[in-house]
Amino acid sequence: MEIPITQSSEWHKLQEELGEESILVEKEGYQYLAIIKPTPVGNYLYCPYGPVAKDKTSFKNALGSLNDLAKDKSAIFIRVEPYDEAFKNNLPDSAKKSTDLNPKETWILDLTGNDEEFKLRLPSRLLRYHKSAAKKGIIIEKSTNPDDIKYLLKLQQALANEKGISTFSENYLKTELKQPFASLYLVRYEGSIIAAGLVFDDETTRYNLQGAQSDTGRKLHATGILTIQLILDARAKKLKSFDFWGIAPDDAPDDHPWKGFTAFKKTFNGTEVKHAGTYDIVLSPFKYHLYQIIRKVNRFIRKAK
Repeated sequence: MEIPITQSSEWHKLQEELGEESILVEKEGYQYLAIIKPTPVGNYLYCPYGPVAKDKTSFKNALGSLNDLAKDKSAIFIRVEPYDEAFKNNLPDSAKKSTDLNPKETWILDLTGNDEEFKLRLPSRLLRYHKSAAKKGIIIEKSTNPDDIKYLLKLQQALANEKGISTFSENYLKTELKQPFASLYLVRYEGSIIAAGLVFDDETTRYNLQGAQSDTGRKLHATGILTIQLILDARAKKLKSFDFWGIAPDDAPDDHPWKGFTAFKKTFNGTEVKHAGTYDIVLSPFKYHLYQIIRKVNRFIRKAK
């Protein structure tokens, strides 16, 4: 039973430090981390990439346990994201497809095997850029200092304005970097940070969650150079895989915000992995409908501003 970092005890601790109420349940055959999310019409439970289970029977047991917890917390629905795509067929009839919060599709690079096999999975062009980076004055630094998150945030905000996507708050990113599983990588050139990346490591996988680069970084292929370093360091730690954390679906339109990111990630000889996506198991239809109306109104107000 593969347990993603978002369903781990480490993620549970992160939620506590972020001030979120969450409950971790570990049973024979299944595990879930449920975050209690308040809304104006009642609570809901959110299981990022969860619950996880070893088989369909265990998954059904996990949903039963979640349902009991939802009653205890007066939740109006349960938001689930089964890590195993096959389990979406075992969701109850009350489950409604919701907007995917975590990526439904991702790209995984295998870090195992001998050096020759491994190097063949990496783009030769990026390997050349990485090899010559130091000669060009490009320096890669690793940091666990929460104050350094400002470099990533600045780059992300510029990207968000360009692509029309949202970013996390500085406090959220700082709290993430304080966790023992997190590392921040910075790419420096002529005294300026031109790219940054935040990664999380568990026992088997490095997750490439956050990243951005400047215009200068684009010209110098900073993201490519940084990604090679992230992968090499993960292999040096004896991790088994590198999760690029999200790609656009094959039928995505040309204006999909992840289209360019996806083309870059697929230059690595990896494998596409599909998860089930995000679903809401509705427990109170009237309050759930009211919740959806409030969400649409709030979204309209934000766009108007």
